[in-house]
Amino acid sequence: MASQPIDIEIMGRAFTVTCTDEERERLLQAVDYLDEKMREIRDTGKMVSVERIAIMAALNITHELVNTKSGGVDVGEVKKRITTMQHQIDEVLSGQHKLL
Repeated sequence: MASQPIDIEIMGRAFTVTCTDEERERLLQAVDYLDEKMREIRDTGKMVSVERIAIMAALNITHELVNTKSGGVDVGEVKKRITTMQHQIDEVLSGQHKLL
């Protein structure tokens, strides 16, 4: 699980970060999400400084995270439940094939 450098771009600025191959897809999703949030803030025209835009984006994203946690939503638990339901559906459907 060796880390490798990857070039990313946020609001037109290039950065090089390191991550493993397993982390790469999620990192790119995070980059896209952060870039989108920062551009939304910039496009309101109320802030010009990239530093202030980054701080507001971080605050907004953190607020989303806190709301998710305090709302009783555990994403990991939801994923487990969905996986369990998928297995149950697969079992039922495989039994239906035998009937046909």
